[in-house]
Amino acid sequence: MNTAYYIAKRYLFSKKSTHAINIISGISMLGVFVGSAALVVILSAFNGLEDLVISLSNTVTPDLRIEPTSGKTFDPNNTVLLDFQKDKDIALYTEVLEEKALFRYSNQQFIGQIKGVSNSFLFNKKLKSSIVQGELALGNQEQPLAVVGSTVQYTLGININNPLTVLEVYSPNKNTSNAFSPTDEFVSRYLTPVGVFESNQESDNAIIIPIATARELLAEPKNISAAEVILKDGSRSNTIMNTLQKALGERFIVKDRIQQNALLYKILNSEKWAVYLILTFVLVIATFNIVGSLTMLVIDKQKDIAVLNSLGADKSMIRQIFLLEGLMISFVGCVLGLVLGGLFGYAQMKWGFITMSQGNLVVNAYPMALKAGDFVLVFVTVLVISFIASFISSRLSVKRFEQLKQAL
Repeated sequence: MNTAYYIAKRYLFSKKSTHAINIISGISMLGVFVGSAALVVILSAFNGLEDLVISLSNTVTPDLRIEPTSGKTFDPNNTVLLDFQKDKDIALYTEVLEEKALFRYSNQQFIGQIKGVSNSFLFNKKLKSSIVQGELALGNQEQPLAVVGSTVQYTLGININNPLTVLEVYSPNKNTSNAFSPTDEFVSRYLTPVGVFESNQESDNAIIIPIATARELLAEPKNISAAEVILKDGSRSNTIMNTLQKALGERFIVKDRIQQNALLYKILNSEKWAVYLILTFVLVIATFNIVGSLTMLVIDKQKDIAVLNSLGADKSMIRQIFLLEGLMISFVGCVLGLVLGGLFGYAQMKWGFITMSQGNLVVNAYPMALKAGDFVLVFVTVLVISFIASFISSRLSVKRFEQLKQAL
């Protein structure tokens, strides 16, 4: 067994001549313990919130979305796309035509997004979980229906249980210029709202309508804005995306779910890392109690240092003893903190004893998600901080050793 490690372990568990040293060492270990546990719990809580927000967003977000690199629309009769629709990995392929339009309902107006979709859009089973009122239906070209976002419904005061009041949609008429009547400069359609969906702020500003109705409003008989793809196995999205992007070339861009919700992912990650940095600073303060603990230990062990010196120990060995002592204090506190944080997160995931507000209709308990990467991150963070603190203390021990050596 390494001599320095053996002596450091003996110092860790042995009683000190001065009781205050035991107290300071215990406080140092407790600080690392609490800081490590808090970091694991907070990171797991952010993981849970991230998974919840993304799951809500993914109800209307496809696995892949194909858009033109330049311009707003493209011809869907592309050889690569036609072949891609027949791929065995494709569950649903939906053509989408989008543009901003003016909505009117009773005496209220709102500028939002119209999203015309082909009939395959309705076969996405995940969409049902986003419907908070009514049903998911689009009707037909003769009797078009609309599923409106929650923001549109709230702003316009739409009552889907009142079929007599219709939703008016206006879009600029591309085929008319210098019209005598202002109404001729717009194409309008009347739709019956039959459902309300809720996903994220951007999507909730839209209404979903049949693509045939969208073509009439936008005077776009052939082109589409995007193609949305639902895969049979979502875990293969990166592989399929790269293959498709290579085949389509630079005229198109293929986006996965992260790229489609880039702002959302960026906000969630930035908040998580901001909290991590704040708690790390708290952990730094707690960990640097080790400096005081080891400094007191060096003073207490002056006779031991003298004996080690007489037995031939050099300053490198003395430094190593107290460096290992500081690392052991941090290691024990960190491991116990990781265990407690993991048990707390698991208990919350299983029993949900910390509940959300009663007005929350999405989840009852505060979401948590344990990830191995967070445990590794916390362990490495504590290890680095404790190494710095222990190194400072070990330098002090060497100075004490040199002073004793000169005295002898």
